[in-house]
Amino acid sequence: MTLSTEQVKKIAYLARLGIDEKDVDTYARDLSNILDLMTQMSETNTDEVQPMAHPMDKKQRLRADAVLEISQRESFQSIAPQVDSGLYLVPKVLD
Repeated sequence: MTLSTEQVKKIAYLARLGIDEKDVDTYARDLSNILDLMTQMSETNTDEVQPMAHPMDKKQRLRADAVLEISQRESFQSIAPQVDSGLYLVPKVLD
């Protein structure tokens, strides 16, 4: 697919891109090449290709879900200005 200079200008306008008049031909050629590549890729048969999350087929390293610290809730609430039933009380901000 070959884009005309008018089409490139319209695309630039719709995308709110400012391009120099001298660069319009270069953009037209580059965008036409990209569209040709997309056409080639859409014609490729991918029926037997399995989808993958990562091209290297790596496994995500996850750490064990274990508690690493002891609960310090009581000590933190002992120094809080106001606490009620284990909840921190704060001043009302919105009406």
